[in-house]
Amino acid sequence: MENIQLIYLDLRQPIIFTKSQEKAQINAMENEESLLCYKINPYQGCSIEPLKEQLLEELVYSGVKNLETQTELSNEAVLLPIGRYLFVQKRAEAALNQEEWLNLAIEQQKDGLWERNKLKNLLYIRFLYEDNAFVTQILRPLEI
Repeated sequence: MENIQLIYLDLRQPIIFTKSQEKAQINAMENEESLLCYKINPYQGCSIEPLKEQLLEELVYSGVKNLETQTELSNEAVLLPIGRYLFVQKRAEAALNQEEWLNLAIEQQKDGLWERNKLKNLLYIRFLYEDNAFVTQILRPLEI
C-alpha cells in the first residue's frame, strides 16, 4: 500500500447531505457529493492489524448533496458533523471502490494508532469531484 499523509482536520461547520436510500457505494459526479457513514467493529477499530472483512459493521446512513442547490437541515438530512478527524484523501480518474477505500481506511487507522490517537468507531467516506478529478476522502473521528 502506498504511503498516506495523515492530516488532522478540525471541521467547524457540519456538511449537510440529503439522506439516501442507497446501500451501495455512491460515486461523485461533477455537481454532486456523497457521503457514507459506517460503524466500525470496536475490537477491530483499535487494532494495529485489523481484519479487513471484520472492520466494518453496518452502514449507518448515506447521503447526497447537489452542489447547485442549498441542502437544508431537516428530518431527511444526514451530516458530516462538527469535530476533529483524522483525514486522508485520494484523487483519481474515478471514485475509489469499496475495497480501495477500505484499504485506505485501514492504513489511516494503523498510522493513527501508531501516532497514539484515540479513534472513535465511526468511519465517514466522502466522494466529490473537484479540479477535474474524483476525490475520495476518509474521515475518522478522534476522541477528544
